[in-house]
Amino acid sequence: MHRQFGSTGLRIPPVVFGTSCLGNLYDIVPDATKSSLVSEYIRSVPSPAAVDSAGKYGAGLALEVLGRELAARNVSPDDVLISNKLGWYRVPLTNAEPTFEPGAWKGLMFDAEQRISADGIIQCYEQGCRLLGNYRPSLVSVHDPDEYLAAALDEKDKQRRWNDILGAYRSLFELKKQGKVNAVGIGSKDWKVIRSLTDAVPLDWVMFAVSFTILEHPKELIAFIAGLHARGIGMINSAVFHAGFLTGGKYFDYRVLSPNDPNDAALFSWREKFNTICTRFGVTPAAACVQFAMSAPGIASIALNTGNPKRVAENVSLATASIPDGFWKSMKEERLIDRDYPYVE
Repeated sequence: MHRQFGSTGLRIPPVVFGTSCLGNLYDIVPDATKSSLVSEYIRSVPSPAAVDSAGKYGAGLALEVLGRELAARNVSPDDVLISNKLGWYRVPLTNAEPTFEPGAWKGLMFDAEQRISADGIIQCYEQGCRLLGNYRPSLVSVHDPDEYLAAALDEKDKQRRWNDILGAYRSLFELKKQGKVNAVGIGSKDWKVIRSLTDAVPLDWVMFAVSFTILEHPKELIAFIAGLHARGIGMINSAVFHAGFLTGGKYFDYRVLSPNDPNDAALFSWREKFNTICTRFGVTPAAACVQFAMSAPGIASIALNTGNPKRVAENVSLATASIPDGFWKSMKEERLIDRDYPYVE
């Protein structure tokens, strides 16, 4: 089941479990549910299971819960592959609500502040290790450098921020040199920022988010993915449902769409045609989304997130689902995917 993860020397299961729900994203998740989720992470795939977390998730709460629940089950550190996205540091909560991402995180006892720099990223790494307790991340990355750059006030500030990111990566590669982590990468919603960083930094792996999906797969990105594969850079794909819209949800990339809005009409039309083809071939929309998102050579795994323990095993099954003959041909005939896309027939 596990796949070679680029040239990192690591093998990774087809699904990486996202842990934002352990940090109370959008809702306070009961401790019993969190406990069951971690149990399912370990049960649903052969070891090592892979989990993706971040200091930003609940101001470190997700890391804390993950370490606590793994220890409660006596899970060997060798039986779990942890990715920690770095750049946010837990600090005391001095307001009624956290100041980072207002409204997103519920029931927190701490706040978080961004620390992307040579020193700041080490502080985030060390705090993350303390929160994880007996466990250490094998994979580390700078968390959403695209958003950090987008917050620049002007070109001078953007260059300063770019230098901060490069400094952070120098520190992360020093951790790798010291044997404290296995591989250094990046996760980003803007794949062009990933491209810029892979030109500037010898990254071991990348994680795409809402970039390469059954709905959106520009040729320029497909060529970039092929280039990463040729260079031995491991790849994880994530957010392949566009925040749930492709599988029937109301959110599309974190905004609510309206069927009455002319600007949203094309997306609703695409989804309706997609559902029709899925029904004809007996394919669930989720399985089609995941199988397409894994179709490009070099994409080793899909990051999937759920707050429902019963859905964890279902998510794993999506990565091994069989797509009937004729499905992709029909998708191309209806122009729902690019007719020239080479990796599905």
